[in-house]
Amino acid sequence: MEPPAAPGGGPVELEVTVENVESALYQLYFDPDMENKTVAQKWLTQAQASAQAWSFCWVLLGPDKIPEVQFFGASTLHTKISRHWSDLPADQHESLRMQLLSHILHFSSGPNMVLTRLCVALASMALNLIPQAWSQPVADMVRAFQPHKPTSEDGAKPSQEDPHSNCLALLELLVVLPEEFQSSRLARARRGQLREALVGEWAVVCPLLRQLLQSRDSSGLVKEKVLRCVSSWVGLDVPLGESQELVQDCFTTLGDRELFDTAVETIVNAISQPDCQRYVNALLSLMPQVLGLYDQLKMAAQDGDMETSHGICRIAVAMGETHSRVLLEQVEHWQEFLALVNMILFCTGFPGHFPVNETTSSLTLTFWYTLQDDILSFEEEKQAVYLQVYRPVYFQLVDVLLHKSHYPSEEEFASWSSDDKEQFRIYRVDISDTLMYVYEMLGAELLSNLYDRLGRQLMDPQQSALWQDTEALLFGFQSIAETIDVNYSDVIPGLIGLIPRINISNIILADTVMYTIGSLAEWLADHPVMLGGILPMVLQGLAKSELSVSSISTLKRICRECRHDLGPYAHDILTVSQDVLAKEIHKSSQCMWLMQALGFLLSALPFEEILGRLHSLISPHIQQLDTLAQAEPDQTKKQTIIHVLGLLSSLFTTIDISSSEGLTASRREQNPVVVVLQQVFTLIRTILGKWIHDSEVVEAVCGVFDKSVRTLLHDFGPMVAQLSETLRDIYGAYPQAPALDLARQLVHIFAGEEHLTSNIGSLVEVLTSTTLSIFQQGPRDHPDIAESFMNLHAQILKRKPDLYLSERLDVKALFYCGILSLKFPETPTVRGATLFFSEFLSRCKDVPPLGDVLKSDGKLLTETVLQAVGGGSPHSLSEHFSEVLLSLSRHCPALLSQWLKETLQLPEFPSAQASPEQKHTFSQQLLREQTNKRRVKEIVKEFSLLCRGLQGSGHSDY
Repeated sequence: MEPPAAPGGGPVELEVTVENVESALYQLYFDPDMENKTVAQKWLTQAQASAQAWSFCWVLLGPDKIPEVQFFGASTLHTKISRHWSDLPADQHESLRMQLLSHILHFSSGPNMVLTRLCVALASMALNLIPQAWSQPVADMVRAFQPHKPTSEDGAKPSQEDPHSNCLALLELLVVLPEEFQSSRLARARRGQLREALVGEWAVVCPLLRQLLQSRDSSGLVKEKVLRCVSSWVGLDVPLGESQELVQDCFTTLGDRELFDTAVETIVNAISQPDCQRYVNALLSLMPQVLGLYDQLKMAAQDGDMETSHGICRIAVAMGETHSRVLLEQVEHWQEFLALVNMILFCTGFPGHFPVNETTSSLTLTFWYTLQDDILSFEEEKQAVYLQVYRPVYFQLVDVLLHKSHYPSEEEFASWSSDDKEQFRIYRVDISDTLMYVYEMLGAELLSNLYDRLGRQLMDPQQSALWQDTEALLFGFQSIAETIDVNYSDVIPGLIGLIPRINISNIILADTVMYTIGSLAEWLADHPVMLGGILPMVLQGLAKSELSVSSISTLKRICRECRHDLGPYAHDILTVSQDVLAKEIHKSSQCMWLMQALGFLLSALPFEEILGRLHSLISPHIQQLDTLAQAEPDQTKKQTIIHVLGLLSSLFTTIDISSSEGLTASRREQNPVVVVLQQVFTLIRTILGKWIHDSEVVEAVCGVFDKSVRTLLHDFGPMVAQLSETLRDIYGAYPQAPALDLARQLVHIFAGEEHLTSNIGSLVEVLTSTTLSIFQQGPRDHPDIAESFMNLHAQILKRKPDLYLSERLDVKALFYCGILSLKFPETPTVRGATLFFSEFLSRCKDVPPLGDVLKSDGKLLTETVLQAVGGGSPHSLSEHFSEVLLSLSRHCPALLSQWLKETLQLPEFPSAQASPEQKHTFSQQLLREQTNKRRVKEIVKEFSLLCRGLQGSGHSDY
C-alpha cells in the first residue's frame, strides 16, 4: 500500500483529520529526518487529546491499514478512555463496549501489538465502569469470547473467528485487566473498591483457567497465556484458599521446557504473596508439590542444567523465605519444613563455581537470615526446641558456604573475565556477611570448629590441604572477626600461633592472611606479646606489590590499635617501609596509607626519639622535593611534587604526640612536626614560586598545612605568622579555594589567641578584598571560591566577630556577596551562603556594623530568598533557604514582618501560581515559628511547591 503524501506544512498547523493523522504517522515511522519525526510525534500527541480522536481511531483500525497505523488507533482509544473518559456521554458507553469487543474478536488472530492495545483499552473502560455501570465485566467477557458456542445469542451464525484465537484474545484481556489496575493512578478509596470488585471476579476466572490448563486440547500458547493470567491475578491478593488447586496445576507445567520459565514466574508470584500466610492449609497442600521438585533439581545439577536448577531454587526459596515463621509454627509438619530447608541448603551448595558454572546459590543467602531471625524471635523454651533441630543445619551451612567461597585453580581463575571476577568478589562479600550473621546462632562453637579444621590442615603431616582450603577457613575467621568482638574467644591465641605456619607463596592466600591479621588488630592490642610472631609476616607482605592493599591496610590497623606496644618493632617497621617507599613498589594511594600507618607508629614513641625518626623517614623525600624545586617545571615533575606533598600530608594527618611519653608543657613548642615544617618552609615557598598558578600543586601545599593544623591544633601556633603571609601571597597571585579553606582552619583554632590576632586579621583583610574583586567581575565561574569564602566568613562570625569592627572590612560588600552566593545553583555554595547568613543574623545585635547593614539591606535578602523559594532556584535547595528565613524570624521578627509584607504584595511575586491569600498564609505561618526548624522547612517546602504548581503532584508530603 502506498503511503499518503506527507503534509506540506509542519504538522503542528494541520487540522485533525484521518488523512492528516495517517500522513503524520508515516512521517513518524518512515521519514529518516529526526526533526520531522519529532514534529510529527508532537502533533500526533495533540491529535490524541483532541475531541476528533474518538472517531478517527476507529478508521485507523480498518483492515486496509498497515499495523503501525492500526496500533496508533488502538493506543488512541486507550488514551481517550484512560485520560478523557469524562468527555464521553454515558449513553455511548454500551456502544463503545460493543465496538471494542467486536474489534478484539477481529484482531484475535493478530497483529498481537494491536490486539494487546485494544485489550488494554477495554480493561481501562472496565475500570471506569466497575462496579456500578458494569457489575460483572469478566463474566461478560467470557460469554462474549465463548470458543465452543455454536451460535451467537441472537441466533445469527457466528463469525469466522478461530476458536483458538478467540481463546488467546480472551486470555490476553484477562492478563491485562489486573495489570491496568496496578498501573492506573487511582485515589485510595477507589483503588480499594476496584480491588474488591476484581477479587470478586476471581470466582469466574479461576475455574476457566483450571479448565484450560487441564485440557489436552489446549495448545502451548494457550497454557502460557493461562500462566501469565494466574501471575497477573495473584498480584491482586486473590485468596490462596480459592486458588491452591490452580497453583498445583501450574506445577504440572514445569515438565514442559517451553513453559518452564513462565511457570516458575507464576508459581513464585503466587506463593510470594504475603497474604498467603492466612491460608496455612493451602500452603501446606503446596509443600509436597515443592518438595516433589527435589529429584528434578538434583538431576539438573548433575546435568549442569542451570536454567532448571535456577527456576526450582526460586520456587523453594519463595516458599521458605516468605512463609518461614508460619511453617515453623506448624509443629506437626516439622519434617516437611526441615526437608524444604535441606532442599534450599542443596541449592546453596550447588556444584560448580559461582558465577561461571552456576548462578543458583546466591538466590538462597537471604533465606538463612530470615530463618535465623524467625527461630530467634520465639520465646526461650520454644527457641531451644528449634535450635536443637536447626543448629546442625546451620553448621552444615557454614561448611557449604566455606566450600562455595573456594577460589578455582589459578589457571582457571586467570581465564575468567573481569566481570566474572567482580561478581565472585561480591558473592564472597555476601557469604562473609552471612557467616557473620550465623555467628549469632552458633556462637563460640563456630570459631572452635573453624580453628580445629585449620589446625588439622596445618599440623597434620598426613593432610595435603590445597591452598584454597586454608584460604576459605581464614576467610571464615576474618568474616566473623571483622564485625564481632572476638576478644574473649579462647581460640584466637591458637589461631595467631597457626598463622605464621601458613605458606604465603600463593598471592590470594597471602591476601586473606593479611586481612585476617588486620581483623585481629584490636585483639593484638590487648595481647601485645603475640605481635612478635605476626609482624614479620606483615612486613614480608609489604615488600610485594601484589599484596599492596591488604598488607598496608593491615599494618595501618596494627599501628593504630597497637601503637603503644610497637616500640621494640619500630626500627624494623620503619626500615622496611622506607625501603618499599624508595623502591616505589606501591601505588601512590597505598603510599599515603603507609605514611598514615607510620604517623600512628611515631606518635607513640618516646618524645626524644620522634624527631630523629621523623627526620630519617622524610629526609629522602625532602631531598627529592629540593631537587624538583630547582628543576624546570614539567608535567612529570609536577606529579612527583604532588605525590611527595601528599606523603607529608598523610604523615601529618596521624602523627599526634599530644599523649607522647615525656612531653611536658615546657617542651610543647618543640613539637617535631613544627620543627620539620619550619625547616622545609623555605623549600615549599620555592616550589610555590614556580607553581603558583597550578591549582593542583597549590592544593597539595595547602593540604600539608591543613592536615598539620588539624592534628597539631594549638601546637601549630609558631607557624601561623609565616603561613598567613604565604597564604596572602598565594591568594593575591592566584585566588583558589584551598587557600580560603586553610584560612578557615586558622580562624577556627587561633581566633581566640590575642598574640595572633593581627596575623589573622591582616590575612582575612587580604583574602576578603581579593575575593570582593572577583565578585565584582562576576563570580559565576568560581562556585568553589564563593563556597569557601562564605564558609570562611561564617567561621569568622562564629569565632571572631569583632574583626568586623575594622574599617578595612567592607561589611555591606560582604552582605552582597552572600546574596549573590544564594543565587548559585550549586548546593555546596548555597549551603555556605546559608551558614554565613545564619551566623550574620545571630551577631547583628552585638556587632553594630552588621546590624546597620541588615536594616538597610535586609529587605533585599528577604526578596532574594523568596525569589529562590518561588522558583528561581532548584526546589531541592528550599531546605537551605528555610534556614535563612528561620534566622530572620528568630533574630529580627519585626523587620521580617515588614519585609514580607512589602515583597509579597508585589503582583506575581515570587510566582504567578501563588494567590495573595496563599502568600498571606505563608507569611503568617512563617512569623509564628522562631524555634521549630522542622516546621519552618515544611512551611517553606509547601510554599515552594505551590509556587511551582507542584502542590499535590506527589512531590508534596501533604
